[in-house]
Amino acid sequence: MILMSITRASKAIRFAFMAVAILATAASSSAQESHVGRWTGHAGSGKQLYFRYCWGCHGFRGDGNGENAPYLNILPRNFVAATFKCRSTPTGTLPTDEDLANAIERGLVNSNMPSWSALTAQQRADLVAYIKTFSPKWKSDKAGDPIQVPAEPAVNLEGIQHGKEIYTKLECSKCHGTEGRGDGPAAVTLTDNNNQPIRPYDFESGSRFKCGTTNTDLFKIFMTGLDGTPMPSFADVLKPNEAWDLVHYLRTLQINHKSPELRIWESSKVGAEIVKASRVGGTPTGSGIE
Repeated sequence: MILMSITRASKAIRFAFMAVAILATAASSSAQESHVGRWTGHAGSGKQLYFRYCWGCHGFRGDGNGENAPYLNILPRNFVAATFKCRSTPTGTLPTDEDLANAIERGLVNSNMPSWSALTAQQRADLVAYIKTFSPKWKSDKAGDPIQVPAEPAVNLEGIQHGKEIYTKLECSKCHGTEGRGDGPAAVTLTDNNNQPIRPYDFESGSRFKCGTTNTDLFKIFMTGLDGTPMPSFADVLKPNEAWDLVHYLRTLQINHKSPELRIWESSKVGAEIVKASRVGGTPTGSGIE
């Protein structure tokens, strides 16, 4: 009888501790907020959305170990680690609430993360607030200050040529390849922070970037880096005008995507020859290729 009483008391204590923990977690979630534009997100509302749309990949605890994760060739984001690729903030810092909301709305190209633009702005803000409850970093650290993006200069041939020189100087071809196809000599050796193979971006076949579609998005990518991947920040080695020249040159590597940069590049003899050599002629099956 005494042993049974002790066992029951022990169970009661464990249940009491579990109840306290659950209530503490709920209180913490309710207290967390996000601020995205004019929207204030609330973790309590975001939790319901998370367990409806997100937990299957990102997991019950937000650690990227959802039931779908083993079937994905790029593992879902681990919110506990709080390491994010797409940011407007310097490398090694937390993203802003708006950065996270943008990623949710836009989705991540070449991954299994779709666009959630069908959700309202309020719902996305609520999701951001709940995502921030998974890592203690959001309590101990603040989001970094967004980098300054100067006005984009007009595109010209001289700037594109300078960007090509920077591409060579920074040895971008080691990963992205000479023609930007993501087939550089180091490409097959690259892994992310989950020790999973990761392929460099293929400029030739892509039109969207991992973190956006605009020249400003591309500027931010190599000035902030993609944390958790081999893509570093070049903020310490590139001046803003050099960064814009590199942006404009990288656009010329997208030979199947019409852009002002490609048009200007093809207007020069050197550029036209490079683009022509990069293009594969003939039919989709390969017949007729010279």
